[in-house]
Amino acid sequence: MTAHISADLLRPERLTLADVEPRRAELRRLPLDHQPHNQQQEQPRPSPAAPPPLPDSASPRLPVAALHGYAGLAVRTIAPHTEAHPAAILLQLLAAFGNVVGRGPHCMVDATRHGLNLFLVLVGDSSKARKGTSWSQIARLFAEVDQPWLSTRVTAARLTAGGLVHTLRDQQPSTDRRLLALSEEFASVLRSLKSGSGNLSPLLRCAWDSGHLPALNMHQPVHATGTHISLIAHITQRELTPNLHPTEAHNGFANRCLWAWVERSNCLPDGGSLTAHDLSPVAGELRRALDWANATPEIVFRRDAAAAKLWRDCYPSLSQLRPGMRGAATSRAEAQVLRLSAIYAALDSTPVIALPHLQAALAVWDYCYASATLLFGRSTGDPIADRIREAIDAAGGALSKYQIVRLFHGHMETDRIDAALETLIALGALGIQSEPTGGRPSTRWVATAADQHQENADSLAEDEEPVEAQ
Repeated sequence: MTAHISADLLRPERLTLADVEPRRAELRRLPLDHQPHNQQQEQPRPSPAAPPPLPDSASPRLPVAALHGYAGLAVRTIAPHTEAHPAAILLQLLAAFGNVVGRGPHCMVDATRHGLNLFLVLVGDSSKARKGTSWSQIARLFAEVDQPWLSTRVTAARLTAGGLVHTLRDQQPSTDRRLLALSEEFASVLRSLKSGSGNLSPLLRCAWDSGHLPALNMHQPVHATGTHISLIAHITQRELTPNLHPTEAHNGFANRCLWAWVERSNCLPDGGSLTAHDLSPVAGELRRALDWANATPEIVFRRDAAAAKLWRDCYPSLSQLRPGMRGAATSRAEAQVLRLSAIYAALDSTPVIALPHLQAALAVWDYCYASATLLFGRSTGDPIADRIREAIDAAGGALSKYQIVRLFHGHMETDRIDAALETLIALGALGIQSEPTGGRPSTRWVATAADQHQENADSLAEDEEPVEAQ
């Protein structure tokens, strides 16, 4: 049976960007109760109604638009029976389905091919965020959808460059090129990336891009071409902060990942009561979509007119370059939204990305961007700038230039400190305040209230005209 999700986790999230983002206002005003878009279907399919809006809170909220179609049906069916976060259920379902369909379904952007493979990182408190619980629910569902894939193409083995290439190496006869790497101890992976040992970082970037993994040893070249690799990783914020090196944040690894904050959503002392009968309709719909995807060797997704209009409207915002760790971790927004929208279309068994599919993808991206804001905040990835910001916070919110210089005990050049201050101002983390002293005014660097900056962005965005659904 299908039940509404309890707890206030589905209200659309407030604006999270440091500048005005018109598309977020547009997204909130668009109709959110679309039925699955598939003109070839003759039989009506179940589609749950949207829950009423719920109060705001500090944590990111999963927008209702993200619960489009059968992904939404799955979340609404599972969520009342588990303590796992609905976002964890949804995102892992999208990542799993994007892998099980293989390389055939894809999008083209100029000459660049985008498969439906996703890299997803769930971040939450150890044991209390129910990250492992959420994957258990998805594994149970896909056991009904494609048991051979779950048994042979999902691996929880330690993620290494050599292991990936060996597992998917070119062979005759050719083997299944799909692989979903489940890394429930992702901190160890980040530590290996941080140390620079091995070739895992460039290999994962190649896996996300083209699926062609280069040989690791030129004396004994072993190639893996045409692979279809997805990643689902679990980590705590305490582990993430020290182990995600700025190099990996800025070299293109972090922005290939969808970052999602998750926490426990229900309190179920006796566990859930989800039965196989309850799950069967969802599994049946996913099997139908998988059969559709497997029926054609190559499927190229394209937007219809309404989705193309919304895409053109939101593209400038998605492609805007932003500074800091948050900007580095979210700078591949266009490609992420493209892949997400294609997965929603594939779940509806259509090669046409319609307006509801793009709305759902944008809603998921909003959640991931809000999560990245929570996880990375105004961190710059620059140790000098971050040291200054921490010292200002510890000092009650303001320091003079003399006090800032003294932080480094004379071992830091003034130009380097000035560059760090400019970075913090650009991020909205600091402002400049002049105080009269009876002579020359005193200049102090003051921590900026993020909430006030957010409210200003919200009020400006309210002036934007809503996009009409077509």
